[in-house]
Amino acid sequence: MAKIITISEALNLVKDNDYIVAGMCAAEGREFFTRLHEISNRVQKITVDNCLPLSNYEYMANEKYKDIFDVNSWFFSADLRKAFKNKNISFIPNQLHNAGVQRIEYKKPNIYVGNATPPDKHGYVSLSLSNVYEKKMIEAADIVILEINPLLPRTFGDLEVHEDEIDYFVKIDSEVPTLPDVEPNEKDIKIGNFVAEHINDGDTIQLGIGGIPNAVAAALIHKKDLGVHTEMLTTGFMNLYKAGVITNKKKTLHPGKMVCAFAYGTRELYDFLDENTGILFRDGNYVNDPCVIGLNDNQVSINTTIEVDLTGQCCSESIGTRHFSGTGGQCDTATGAQRAKNGRSFITLYSTTMARNKETGVKEEISKIVSTLKPGAAVTLSRNDVDFIVTEYGCVRLKGRNIKERVELLISIAHPKFRDQLYKEAKEIGFI
Repeated sequence: MAKIITISEALNLVKDNDYIVAGMCAAEGREFFTRLHEISNRVQKITVDNCLPLSNYEYMANEKYKDIFDVNSWFFSADLRKAFKNKNISFIPNQLHNAGVQRIEYKKPNIYVGNATPPDKHGYVSLSLSNVYEKKMIEAADIVILEINPLLPRTFGDLEVHEDEIDYFVKIDSEVPTLPDVEPNEKDIKIGNFVAEHINDGDTIQLGIGGIPNAVAAALIHKKDLGVHTEMLTTGFMNLYKAGVITNKKKTLHPGKMVCAFAYGTRELYDFLDENTGILFRDGNYVNDPCVIGLNDNQVSINTTIEVDLTGQCCSESIGTRHFSGTGGQCDTATGAQRAKNGRSFITLYSTTMARNKETGVKEEISKIVSTLKPGAAVTLSRNDVDFIVTEYGCVRLKGRNIKERVELLISIAHPKFRDQLYKEAKEIGFI
């Protein structure tokens, strides 16, 4: 009981120049960060690291706090993109499996703030929805504060921590953030079906987030004995498990178990995770290690991207110089899957998007398959590591192909209205 404190008491622990790390996504200490701006009148230069924060917290969103709080993120959310104009927010380049490890090598946190289940009868809490870097940060931080919430699912793997290792607990009882299922649109369904044609019974799969991955999951409904080794566990995986599609029987690594580093989805997903010994939450440094991923025979990686050039370079985290999201585990899982026996990697995208013309100010349709990436674009997955590329117009395999062959293949799955222009640009550049 001596370790239980209030949010106000937790905030009083923060002092000048402290470096605070937040749990990832639904594992963040929401009550603490909701009120963090309240200490701005008594502290100077607080640094906060986060990853896909799920609220538009005042400390990072309100311009009047920009001189007090420096914010770094491994993966931007929509709220971080909006707050970026305050000029106190920066991205931490990373491959997700090394995100926490490399940060700790550079700088150890003074305070870690996340959430967890209440301690069980043996004194162990579960970090519940994420172990991407959370347990490592707990071990490294000077002070550890956990918001214990009975509405969090108790999950298993290597994310159990004894209460003796925690400095302070804050009791809360609030709903856990959820991610509603996104209904796949017509393009999503076409892409999902193209990918599903290359998925075999017994494969082990990894899926990302959004409409396209949801469509892929839906398209797999007639497969048998699929396994799961994934960075993020979503509601789509739960649906496939309940439908009998996912059994994990054929896995060569952790057979019988779904393996993940974090989860985010519906309340139904969280109820499914609770006390479920068939799911292993392992440290992200392990789950996303390409060498580990490659131990799964028939591993398949499925991710999305923003833009692909005609040589196969994938930009998945920026629009030109404007940072949009993050590297995440795309390179980890794509290269890891290709290490596996009979492994495959898919990068999916719509063939076009709507973008504002800088000269006219009017939105117009542009191709997402381009001759060259926008100036300043971050290359998330190099052309050396790309395998399959999929749009609503088809699926092509670039692995092992020369530049001329890649140009031909990628133009074949571009939107028809842009194909002639892409051929022209490819010739001008000298690709063909």
